[in-house]
Amino acid sequence: MFHRFRGGIHPPGKKDATRHKPIEPLPPPARVFLPMLMHTGVPCEPIVRPDQEVFMGQLVADSKELMSAPIHSPVSGRVLAIEPHPHPNGSRVLSVIIENDGRDMLHETVHPKGSVESLTPEQLLLIIRGAGIVGMGGSAFPTHLKILKAREKMETRERCDTVIINAAECEPYITADHRLMLEAPEEVLGGLRVLMKLLEPKRAVIAVQSNKRDALEALRRTLPGKTRIELLTLRTRYPQGSDKQVVKSVTGREVPPGQLPSDVKCVVFNANTAAALHRAVTTGQPLIRRIVTVSGSAVANAKNLDVRFGTPLADIFNATGGFREQPVKVLTGGPMMGAAQHDLTAPLIKGCNALLAFAGEDVPPPGNEICIRCGRCARVCPAHLLPIYLYMNERKDRLRELEKLHLDDCIECGSCSYICPGRLHLVHSMRTGKQKLRDSRKEAG
Repeated sequence: MFHRFRGGIHPPGKKDATRHKPIEPLPPPARVFLPMLMHTGVPCEPIVRPDQEVFMGQLVADSKELMSAPIHSPVSGRVLAIEPHPHPNGSRVLSVIIENDGRDMLHETVHPKGSVESLTPEQLLLIIRGAGIVGMGGSAFPTHLKILKAREKMETRERCDTVIINAAECEPYITADHRLMLEAPEEVLGGLRVLMKLLEPKRAVIAVQSNKRDALEALRRTLPGKTRIELLTLRTRYPQGSDKQVVKSVTGREVPPGQLPSDVKCVVFNANTAAALHRAVTTGQPLIRRIVTVSGSAVANAKNLDVRFGTPLADIFNATGGFREQPVKVLTGGPMMGAAQHDLTAPLIKGCNALLAFAGEDVPPPGNEICIRCGRCARVCPAHLLPIYLYMNERKDRLRELEKLHLDDCIECGSCSYICPGRLHLVHSMRTGKQKLRDSRKEAG
């Protein structure tokens, strides 16, 4: 049984270009560029030096802060430089640049860590943190920290009783999670078993949208005869894949304003994150690669690629045959929540699940922004917000009103902008407003 969350929209799926295309490994480039910020949280610091030889899977950057995730070399080779380089966020970030020797020689630390049953929860946590695993649905939040916070509640009445693998993958074009479940369902299930050992939930669920029934069947065939793992089919609806919305759909629980899924005794992980947990334990491989959907009307041959981190975005597009025509817009991530790119020398980082390039006919020209007071933005907002009022107060810098209207609860899903007949840049306004609030709070101490 699943429950219905408030709001949401039904944009065209646009997944047919890649949903039937198997994952192809992309050979690593001649040079990889590893920014010290590949996750949400505190940037890492390099622990290697120029001219140093490094091996595949070797730790090259780390931080003493808990809100961080270490970075490993995806290739073997030599450190060319440590210097600022373009980042997908639009800035230049200190990066470790490694020349690939083409040999993929593994570092001595990359080896199987043992079975889930033989390892203690403390050992598993160290493995996960050491592997640099983060949320791979787009948030890039350090996974070890999410698990640690959930474990801190285990001895209280607030302990998390439900673990959810979020395989909704609701955003148009993206099929990375879909292909993973079809081609390696044992990795997703293996990662869930790691989480079950760590969190001891009463309920363990893999939630998949109804437009991926073949993936559900692949998971079902892989499950043993007797298992506590549930496979749940969710209604196809955007933004079904948002953590708060998937919690509502699976459990019927509403995450209150300003709170997290853990506050309603749930913890949510992406399907690719679960697979990374499985690999970290069974092979010892740290997080050095991910599946990326490359699609869009300007792409010559849409594909699902297995790409090493640090690969320039231009190289990834070239692997699909390049552009059939000059793109008007390039995004990292999906069309609803993705970030526009202006420099394709920026590298792939951990939270990027798609690369999209659009031709002119798919990008409407700018028009005059005007609100016609239709109220559609409020009806579709899954966070129970009033987007038009947030928009108006952000434009007038009324920060206190933004706080009263709970701007921080906006998940930036883009539903309001998609549905708006007046073509207001609502999501951009939400992001700008959040930055203004952060700056104001920082100034206030």
